[in-house]
Amino acid sequence: MSNVKNWISAARLRTLPLAFSSIMTGAAIAIGRDAFDLKVFILCLSTTLCLQVLSNYANDLGDFLRGTDNDARLGPQRAIQSGVISTTQMQKAVILMSVLSLISGISLIYCSGLGFDGTGMFFLALGLLAILAAIKYTAGQNPYGYAGLGDISVFFFFGLLGVLGSYYLHDLSLPFSNDVFIASTIGFLSAAVLNLNNMRDAVPDKQNGKITMAVRLGHRNSRIYHFLLVSFGVICLLVHLRYGYSSPLDLLPLAIIPFLAMHLIRVLKNQKDCSLDPELKRVALSTFFLSLLLLIAELI
Repeated sequence: MSNVKNWISAARLRTLPLAFSSIMTGAAIAIGRDAFDLKVFILCLSTTLCLQVLSNYANDLGDFLRGTDNDARLGPQRAIQSGVISTTQMQKAVILMSVLSLISGISLIYCSGLGFDGTGMFFLALGLLAILAAIKYTAGQNPYGYAGLGDISVFFFFGLLGVLGSYYLHDLSLPFSNDVFIASTIGFLSAAVLNLNNMRDAVPDKQNGKITMAVRLGHRNSRIYHFLLVSFGVICLLVHLRYGYSSPLDLLPLAIIPFLAMHLIRVLKNQKDCSLDPELKRVALSTFFLSLLLLIAELI
């Protein structure tokens, strides 16, 4: 039986700050409109935690079964690949995390006050879609991550749905049009993290038939694409602040821009895929601190 340490390692908890960024951003919007609900916030975090761990377990399983996780891979060694967790155990873990994600999501809908009428059922359908997307990224037949569609999925779930959906559950009212820009910021930066991961693994991915966006674009164009993802994220942030400005504190999130600028310089100059690994952490943490600064600006 695999020990707890191996399961925690396979859960890749280091990915949680990025996953939580959308929930924190949605909460910041709700606080600014006196609509924050602590129960909703906690259950949003709980559901996101379950979905992210589910995604990581399913990714470990799917990539191993397809032969993508091998010695040529540049990132950290995965649990099944290293032999500390068996495929059968991981399959059971994927089922368990799917059930926990569903339970947490249903609890979230109930506690938000939606009930299970039309809107509540719509959110339940979105939750089921999120569970399916978490699994089908690399697992099952025709995984969309192997067709270069992961970036779109991340933009939607980590950006638009994560931010605007969590805000709606606080306030039970439609978000403002300006909220779409900050949701897009989180989405673009989250997609940039995935693109970094895919640029790092482009050579072994191509050899194993995993045709990510980075593989499709090639070495040079994938870096231009990355520049555009981060740039669009910053532009959306600036537009959001331009039309949502109410006090100097609202400008706190601008503090991340110099870090993103330095990051882009390093990526554009980069010639070795293996040296991109530290940049994943930098962009993920920049996105997390952006959401944290949005929260602080509303709380002070």
